[in-house]
Amino acid sequence: MLLSKGFEIEMYTGTPAGEIIGLSDRIVADLNGFVREPDSRNVEYTTPPLCQYEKLLCELVRPRHELRQYLQGLGDYTLIPGSTLSLGPTDRFYRSDPGNPYHTYIEQTYGTTVVTASVHINIGISDPEILMRACRLMRVEAPLYLALTAASPFLGGRLTGSHSSRWQVFPKTPAHVPLFTSHAHHIQWTEAQLATGAMQNVRHLWSAVRPNGDRRPYNLNRLELRICDLISDPVALLAVTALIEARLHQLIQTPDLDPLVMSTFPMASRNDDLVALSDANEAAAAQQSLDAELRHWQDGRPLLAREWIHQLYEEVWPIAKANGISCFLSPVKKILREGNEAQRWLQQHDAGQSIEQVVQGAIADVAHTEAVLARDLCVPCAA
Repeated sequence: MLLSKGFEIEMYTGTPAGEIIGLSDRIVADLNGFVREPDSRNVEYTTPPLCQYEKLLCELVRPRHELRQYLQGLGDYTLIPGSTLSLGPTDRFYRSDPGNPYHTYIEQTYGTTVVTASVHINIGISDPEILMRACRLMRVEAPLYLALTAASPFLGGRLTGSHSSRWQVFPKTPAHVPLFTSHAHHIQWTEAQLATGAMQNVRHLWSAVRPNGDRRPYNLNRLELRICDLISDPVALLAVTALIEARLHQLIQTPDLDPLVMSTFPMASRNDDLVALSDANEAAAAQQSLDAELRHWQDGRPLLAREWIHQLYEEVWPIAKANGISCFLSPVKKILREGNEAQRWLQQHDAGQSIEQVVQGAIADVAHTEAVLARDLCVPCAA
């Protein structure tokens, strides 16, 4: 039985030339299903939790198609791929809701380091202890999903040297988040963070993965993977999601598939060792994505991100096939073969294109892809 899945998609708005312009106030006022982020240059939409990938694809495409039509009605505006302010400016915060005190805190504390675009992948798991085990596994393997989705090699019109500049600058908060050993541990830890002010509210847990639900931290029903850069291609997003889901099915079937159980790190320091390893792997994946050398959580052995992903793909393929989702998983191989978005952009830049030309070409390519998907999918889905 497939798990429920939903996405939170953050995107930039702007011009076909790549200038990022804040329009979220008008979008949120005029279109249903969109919400504002603290900076007006971002806008977000959320898909409903669904099990079937075919329906998810339509739910990913339809709001974007409607938003594009709305933006064209305002003027020569479009959606801009990438997860950072690729062409700038990066020194000013454009408040979307000046009266919101939480937004004031975010601006004053973090500045434009949080003005990024990403996709949060939510997977439904109702049993809180299985959810905690899933969060532990996803936490130590989150760098693999960053490696697959890196899409922010530029910032302010310059090369940054990182494939995911977003995750290099994004302020993970609180600074140290353990692997939660149980639901009770998660509740106790969250209450302590709120008491000290390390977290301003229950939403203020900005780590690679977190448990989520209607009344955090008490009522939880889903895993939220937050590390991924914005995946412009909905088919690629579903492929990454299928890899995650197949891995979680494997975990549900195999209770010992747990870093706190299977790792060979010393038991006394295992939690801290795994957190440190994961943080180092995240930094390496942000820098070089699929070409990064990572260390495996099980025994610390070094291997390239693309090799680890390939091993994982082969391991979960039979599970994906048994659940009827192998066709959605298979585009992962294309990403491994051709590179993620950041790597493809850097190849174009190395071939002689300017950063502006690369970004402008990506804007046009994504618009064309979405137009084709909307034409082929959304009318049949709505029928």
